[in-house]
Amino acid sequence: MDAEFNGTYITLGGYVGLDKYRYLYFISLLTLYILILCTNCTIICLIWIHRNLHEPMYIFIAALSFNSVLFSTAIYPKLFIDVLSQKQTISYSACMVQSFVFYSLGGSDFFLLSAMAYDRYVSICKPLKYPTIMGKTTVTVLLTLAWILPACQVAVAVVMNSKQKLCKFISGGIFCNKSTTKLHCVHSTFHTVYGLLIMVNIILVPVIFILFTYVKIFVITYHSCVRVRKKAAETCLPHLVVLICFSCLCVFDVFTDQMESDLPKSVRLVMTLQIVVYNPLFNPVIYGVKMKEISKHIGRLLCQIKHMKQNISKK
Repeated sequence: MDAEFNGTYITLGGYVGLDKYRYLYFISLLTLYILILCTNCTIICLIWIHRNLHEPMYIFIAALSFNSVLFSTAIYPKLFIDVLSQKQTISYSACMVQSFVFYSLGGSDFFLLSAMAYDRYVSICKPLKYPTIMGKTTVTVLLTLAWILPACQVAVAVVMNSKQKLCKFISGGIFCNKSTTKLHCVHSTFHTVYGLLIMVNIILVPVIFILFTYVKIFVITYHSCVRVRKKAAETCLPHLVVLICFSCLCVFDVFTDQMESDLPKSVRLVMTLQIVVYNPLFNPVIYGVKMKEISKHIGRLLCQIKHMKQNISKK
């Protein structure tokens, strides 16, 4: 079984016009990857360096950016290789690893957004108890759970899928996700039910918790002063925007998987690219622009870079 598993290769057949637009694909993907790394690493470094950003809210933002870096690094380098290659293939073992990273980090994002929602609830609705409730221990536990719980559940599904025999070897995607289960000879009802259970645990439950938390926040702040409402808007709206965008991308992933045979190949490609572009690229932009403290430090950093360029040009 191990020899068969390690020796099996899957063809990724989701590209459109690759022979004609090969270098355009490469330049576009490379540009996006560099932007994702630069923006997310900037957010992480700013939060790491500046002590006034060593608060739970910003730590969770840094964790989201870290997830985006890991997620992109698991997807983009393989895309670079594929667009420059004559054959777009991946070993089944590597495919399972990529699928694990894709879904476990996606689940971690939802758990981190849940932790951020809880942090905002305590900060706005129970400000006097905030230092006690959101201490270092609580933050550490929330971060650990956000990474471990999705990873453990997804790992079980990946192990079960890896033991399935393949009868098809051509996937309709450009990277490994749930669509690879369509390559199995036998479609197990148990695997399908377990997959739905994972979706409920790592997507639906966190989303319901976040919405419930923010409803309570807005109900409480509605009866508060203008300053409290302004604080809630400044810190909560970026999180809600990220949640909505990320939820839409998850719907895209499910919709693309379910409607793969009915959608034109170009439409599937566009929808798939949105999944790997929007969230890791727009998260740091949203937080960098909308979060007041982060935007201040970004402004100072840009001023320092500008002065450095001016000094260099004078010399």
